[in-house]
Amino acid sequence: MSNYGQVYSAWKKDPEAFWGEAAKEIDWIKPPSKIFDKNAGVYGRWFPDATCNTCYNALDRHVKNGRGAQRALVYDSPVTASARTYTYAQALDEVATLAAVLQNLGVTKGDRVIVYMPMIAEAVFAMLACARIGAIHSVVFGGFAAKELATRIDDAKPKAIMAASCGIEPGRVVHYKPLLDQAIDLSAAKPDAVLMLQRPQSQAAMTAGRDHDWADAVSNAKAAGQKADCVELAATDPLYVLYTSGTTGVPKGVVRDNGGHMVALKWTMKGLYGIEPGEAFWAASDVGWVVGHSYICYAPLLHGATTIVYEGKPVGTPDPGAFWRMISEHKIAALFTAPTALRAIKKEDPKAEHLARYDVSCMRTLFLAGERADPDTVQWAENILKKPVIDHWWQTETGWAIVGNPVGLGILPVKHGSPTVPMPGYDVQIVDEGAKPLPAGTMGSIVVKLPLPPGCLPTLWQNDKRMVESYLEEFPGYYKTADAGYIDEDGYLYIMGRTDDIINVAGHRLSTGGMEEVLASHPDVAECAVIGIKDALKGEQPCGFVVLKAGVTKPHAQIEKEIVALVREKIGPVAAFKIAVCVDRLPKTRSGKILRATMKKIADHDEWSMPATIDDPAILDEIAGALKSHGV
Repeated sequence: MSNYGQVYSAWKKDPEAFWGEAAKEIDWIKPPSKIFDKNAGVYGRWFPDATCNTCYNALDRHVKNGRGAQRALVYDSPVTASARTYTYAQALDEVATLAAVLQNLGVTKGDRVIVYMPMIAEAVFAMLACARIGAIHSVVFGGFAAKELATRIDDAKPKAIMAASCGIEPGRVVHYKPLLDQAIDLSAAKPDAVLMLQRPQSQAAMTAGRDHDWADAVSNAKAAGQKADCVELAATDPLYVLYTSGTTGVPKGVVRDNGGHMVALKWTMKGLYGIEPGEAFWAASDVGWVVGHSYICYAPLLHGATTIVYEGKPVGTPDPGAFWRMISEHKIAALFTAPTALRAIKKEDPKAEHLARYDVSCMRTLFLAGERADPDTVQWAENILKKPVIDHWWQTETGWAIVGNPVGLGILPVKHGSPTVPMPGYDVQIVDEGAKPLPAGTMGSIVVKLPLPPGCLPTLWQNDKRMVESYLEEFPGYYKTADAGYIDEDGYLYIMGRTDDIINVAGHRLSTGGMEEVLASHPDVAECAVIGIKDALKGEQPCGFVVLKAGVTKPHAQIEKEIVALVREKIGPVAAFKIAVCVDRLPKTRSGKILRATMKKIADHDEWSMPATIDDPAILDEIAGALKSHGV
C-alpha cells in the first residue's frame, strides 16, 4: 500500500511543517528559524534566514560521516573507450583543488562562471567547485552555437568560462574552442579568464593572457597544497542560472537557490525515486539540461548515492544494448531517461535481443521524463524489462517533478498516458481562460497554486518583471506551466501537449498528444509527431509525421493510408486527419525533444530560423521535401 495520500495531505495541511521536517536532512551552517517568508521575492522565499553550502552537503559531509571510500561518481565513455570511478574522498579532493584554481583566477562569491563542457566528470566537478566558493554557475550545453553562447555570456556576464576543447559524437569530434572564441568575440561582456581542459582528441589554440590550461592549473594547485574551503551562503543566494528558450527569442535565465534546492532534491531521492544512500542512480541526460543539474550533479550526491556520467548514446555506441550494459556493469538501481532514448532503442532492437546479453536484475525502476511518454513505448519497456516504468513530469523552471509516481512512498497503480499524481509541494489545478477551476475530465490549462515549493525558480536572472509576465500574470495566484491537460476522477493528471500544441480544427480543440498516441499504436511506427498546419477552411488541420521501425518493407503510401484510417477510427472524423507523411527521421534538439514548432512553420510556409539546439540541421530540408511531395 502506498502512503502517498497521507503524506500529500500532511503537506497540504501544513506546508511549512512538511518542508521544515524535510530540511532536517540538510547540514546547515545556520539552520532556518523561518521556513517561508511570503513577503520576500516575487511570490515568497524558502528558508530566508538560513545559511548553508551545497558543495559541503554533496561531498564534505559524506567524507566526514565515513562514506569517503564509497563510489561518488562513475564516468563511462564508450566514445573514447574509457571509464573512471571517483570515491567521495577523491571527488572532494578534485573539487576543492579546482575551486582553489577558480579563486586563483579571481573568481569570488557572487561571480558568474559559464561551464561549456561535454559529458565528462570534470563538468560535474566544475559545477561543484563553483558551488563551493559561492560562484554562480551557468552551464551551456557543450557545442551550442556561438551566437547562442554569446547571448548567454552577455546576460550572465561571467568572470570566467570553464570549457573543454571538444565533445565527441559517434564518428565525429565537435571542436568547442572555435565556437567559444567566436562567442566571446560576438559578446559585449568579456570574461577575464578561460580555463581550458585539453582533451587528447582536439588540442585547442590558446589565447595569451586569457586562456589557462586546466591540467596545468590543477597540478600546480595540487603541488602547492591549495584547496578552497566551503563559503557560507544564504539559503536564498543563487546556486546557478540555467537558460531556457524564451518565446521572444531572448533566453530566460532560470535561477536556482541553494537552500530550497537542496531540501527538495534530497527529499525526492527517497520519496520519489526510492533510492537509498550507497545505491547507483543514473540520469541518462546531459549536464547542460535541468535533468543533468538536478539528477546527475546534485541530488544523488546530496543523498550519498552514486551518480553516473555517461558520454555516449542509447544506440550506436556501439549498439542498442548500451544502456543495458551500463546498468549491468555499474549495478544501477534506477535509470531515468527520456522516452526518445527508449524509442531509439526500440526502433533498432524491437525484440530487445541485446537486453538478453546483460544481467539487469539490479535495476528496480525505469523513470521517464522530458516529453510525453506514449503508452506504446511504456508498454514495450514494461514487457521487455518486467519492471515498473514510471513516467513523471516537470520543467526546467521547477527543477524537480511536479507530478510523478512516488516509488519511495509506495507505488500507485500505473495508468498509461498519465505521469500519475502531484508531488507534495504542488497544488496542481486545471483552469479555464479566466483562471476558474474546471471539473474532473475537462481539458484546460495546467497551473500550480502559489507559492511554488522549495527547489523551484524564485525568479529569472535579474528580471523579476519578466518572471511575473512569463509565469504569474495570466492566471493570478497560480504559476502557468504552459501545458494543457486534464485531471481524472482518481486525481491522475494527463498532459495533452503545450497550450500552443492544442490545435483548433473548425472550432474543436484537439490535442496533438492524443493523435500522436494513435499514430504510435500502429505496429510499423517507431516514433511520430503531429502538428497543426494552417487551413483556409478549418483554421487548422492536423498533419502526422511517422518514422517506421527498422525492417518494415510495406509501401509508405499504404502505411500512410492505414494511419489516416486509424485516427478516423480512434478519434473520429472530427479530427479531420488526412495528411500522414513517412519520413526517415524527425528533427530534434540535442536532448531528444522533437522540434514541432519549427516543423509547423515549414508546413505553414512561415519564416523560420534554425533552432540553436538542433541535432542535425539537414533533417529540416528532408521534412520540407516530404511535405512538398504530399502537396503541402
